[in-house]
Amino acid sequence: MAHEQIQAPDNTAVRTALWRAMHLQVDSPPHVIEDQIGLQLVAPGDDWRARPDMDQQATSGFRAAIVARARFIEDLIAEQADRGVTQYVILGAGLDTFAQRKPELASRLRIFEVDQPGTQAWKRHRLVELGYGIPDWLHLVPVDFEASEDWLKKLATAGFDPGRPAVIVSTGVTMYLTKDATAATLRQIAGLAPSSTLAMTFLLPTELVDDADRSGLRASEEGARASETPFISFYTPQEMLALARESGFKDARHVPGTSLAERYFADRTDGLRPSSGENLLLATT
Repeated sequence: MAHEQIQAPDNTAVRTALWRAMHLQVDSPPHVIEDQIGLQLVAPGDDWRARPDMDQQATSGFRAAIVARARFIEDLIAEQADRGVTQYVILGAGLDTFAQRKPELASRLRIFEVDQPGTQAWKRHRLVELGYGIPDWLHLVPVDFEASEDWLKKLATAGFDPGRPAVIVSTGVTMYLTKDATAATLRQIAGLAPSSTLAMTFLLPTELVDDADRSGLRASEEGARASETPFISFYTPQEMLALARESGFKDARHVPGTSLAERYFADRTDGLRPSSGENLLLATT
């Protein structure tokens, strides 16, 4: 659309997309996910693997964590779709490519990708340019969070039915938000239809991270600060569970990053394992 302001995705979204592609290119099979579409969207140039944040060895734990959480989410979506849930909301969607990689499953759902207007305009343009298009069941929902726009109202305008169960996913977002902002989002989601499910990642405080992973977490913090997107919120599992319950969720459980390592990396012979800094909240209304 002519009046849309197109803005390339932020460094975090790009890095995540490139790590997912790198997993397929440099790690041995079996691959936890197979995603080259994010790389196509970004089109970073032939030398992208020479970027410091793409160092094959130094960032292997982060790369593994990114693909582990993506696989966990996709397994959750498949499970919920089989139970009859038909709405999937991705908050801070960035360069998520589920709709393009899993069209058979995705087309059974109404998918709502929520992100900043400029990023959504950019992604829409690239999807059309690459020939993927925007199918009827995929809704790119622009929400100006900086202007405090109500994302639930925007969702409803895009066709989301708050009276029907949904899966809502937020990955790689909470560390950039104040705890009050995350609590407000949790309260909104807890008010959705019964049997809705939330999957949300959060970062552990440094003292709860495995010794071997602490230097990597500090380097990641420094990189985020240098990119002017500093990490501002960390949670213990108990704190996140309490926040979810106080927000009104009927059930809340903690999914440790270590459990994803056991689930998706147990039989690997190359030593690839997710770093231990990121955990998940899984909550139902």
